[in-house]
Amino acid sequence: MFKKSIITPAPIHWLPNEEHENIKESTLSWLMELGSMTRRFEQYCNKVTVMPYQEGFVDFIEPADERACLPKSQRYWLREVVLCGDDIPWLLGRTLVPEETLTGEDRKLVNLRTVPLGRYLFQETTLSRDFIHIGQQNGYWLRRSRFQLSDKPLLLTEMFLPASPVYEK
Repeated sequence: MFKKSIITPAPIHWLPNEEHENIKESTLSWLMELGSMTRRFEQYCNKVTVMPYQEGFVDFIEPADERACLPKSQRYWLREVVLCGDDIPWLLGRTLVPEETLTGEDRKLVNLRTVPLGRYLFQETTLSRDFIHIGQQNGYWLRRSRFQLSDKPLLLTEMFLPASPVYEK
């Protein structure tokens, strides 16, 4: 049985692109990072670690706005983790992968355990990103990206925690 999502059920306000100009430039550079967030975090600490929260197959995606970002599937692989910089929680990560994405080499996604998702994704030459959505929830910044891995989708939502360098002055 799954626990409640690592990202609270409070509504997320996803910002339209025209509101991005109101975000402080240093914050926006984090939120629009096109490379690996793990690699970016490694520039601000000695070690990045992953604390798994939950993972496994689910039959249904909640909230509905996530369902709209992925094709319909019988099952989805759900992985939720806390990404830490020098053992301080910096980011909550939630990955949803349609079962159809988990073929061939990409089946490895179900065995990442304490390996950051970025370490896997950004070594793949078949990776592309469809979009980055920026949002806020209870004063925290979030971003959501749909990736294509060998032309197969997965959705990653990241919530930046208060100790994260995203919030540095």
